[in-house]
Amino acid sequence: MKPYCLEAIDAAKSMGASYADVRVIQYRREGLYLRNGTPGNLNFSESQGAGVRVLVGGAWGFASTNQVSKPALKEAAARAVAIAKASAQVKKQDVRLSPKPAVEDFWGTPFTIDPFKVSLEEKLGLLSRIDALLRKRPEIKVASSSLQFAREKQWYMDTDGSFLVQDLLRSGAGYSATAVGNGDCQIRSYPQSWGGNHKSMGYEIVAAYDLVGNAERIADEAIALLTAPECPSGKRDLILDGPQLALQIHESVGHPNELDRVLGFEANYAGRSFMLPELHKGPFKYGSEIVNLVADCTVPGGLATIGYDDDGVRAERFHVVQNGIHKNWFTTRETAPLVGQQASNACNRADGFNNIPITRIPNLSLMPGTWTYEDLVADTKDGIIMEVNKSWSIDQMRRNFQFGAEIGRVVKNGKITGIVKNPNYQGDTPVFWGNCDAICNQDHWDLWGVINCGKGQPGQTAEMSHGGAPTRFRNVEVGIRG
Repeated sequence: MKPYCLEAIDAAKSMGASYADVRVIQYRREGLYLRNGTPGNLNFSESQGAGVRVLVGGAWGFASTNQVSKPALKEAAARAVAIAKASAQVKKQDVRLSPKPAVEDFWGTPFTIDPFKVSLEEKLGLLSRIDALLRKRPEIKVASSSLQFAREKQWYMDTDGSFLVQDLLRSGAGYSATAVGNGDCQIRSYPQSWGGNHKSMGYEIVAAYDLVGNAERIADEAIALLTAPECPSGKRDLILDGPQLALQIHESVGHPNELDRVLGFEANYAGRSFMLPELHKGPFKYGSEIVNLVADCTVPGGLATIGYDDDGVRAERFHVVQNGIHKNWFTTRETAPLVGQQASNACNRADGFNNIPITRIPNLSLMPGTWTYEDLVADTKDGIIMEVNKSWSIDQMRRNFQFGAEIGRVVKNGKITGIVKNPNYQGDTPVFWGNCDAICNQDHWDLWGVINCGKGQPGQTAEMSHGGAPTRFRNVEVGIRG
């Protein structure tokens, strides 16, 4: 692929580009879906193409092609240059990129079992066994299960002298059971909602979550929710499990710290952010002293774990919040200088070859604490444990939110006394994180993948993971007051 990349780079430079980069991408996807014992969509797809990004006159231009040939890449470079020249006529200021070293390197996702070499019969057989267990009781009206795999091969080159090759693999598995009865409908999912859990790894993810061994429990819980009382209303201590905590991190820490959103360059879908630099010139308290939120695109298994971002910047680990104090936003080579950073922290990524890279949430995790789960429950006098996300809503500045979970477990005087349905809670982002007073230890910590994070116009989808262990927040408003 190197000669094709060189063709685009040389063409862009010859037409006046002060900077250019090219990404050639080959993509392969496989998705298997079972619904009530019947295969639904069996998706098998492959694609390839290239995107060329240039700076001319201090403005960006971008163009793509689904033909990987020297003439096609040269033509894409010409279109990108023409777009940049037009954009330069209406620019407010020149784009200036932070420095980075020139690197030639290869990076690949570690894995044990290549999911694309596992037979279709084995995969469908697994889903069928899960389906049979989910539908053993008549109250389960819908059982859905899925396996999803994706592989991306990328070749990147820029005028700074970098040439990078990456081979990225993602695997995911999960299921849900929907129970109907008593004038109600309730759902339970495993290992999390919205298609299960996904990680950068191989088919070994199937064994990691004992999918078959948990199926009957999940179905039984869905049925039990039909006759469970509603979530009570009022102030309670709240314990979030890993999957629900992941959603909390994503919405109230991830999106508010995308610097393009903070600066007003981006406001689609999820709005802007309360984390404005002019409002937080001094130390800003984002949470309690035990809150350490770390961005890490080097952590094994993370969906955003890569060697380099789409600026060609090496992936890294850094604090967003350290001991409760805000430390960093997510930056690119373009935005880092705008907040005084000497270098980007590698958060520029594109959805495929035909989209320009934009700021995206990296893997972002709440670091584990010291509590065991048993001790955390025993220390809680009046609380609710909420597990697995069901709904979310947050305002356009990412400050006020209301989230719902699939199941709530009532804790009274250190013991779980029963379950409630439709559990939900509300809060203000820094107040909520400021009320965090206990986090379970590494034994309870896991990465939870997001494969459908939408942003931009035209819209792009990105993937990332959020790590967490069960965590307690004091004095949280739960339920819906009448």
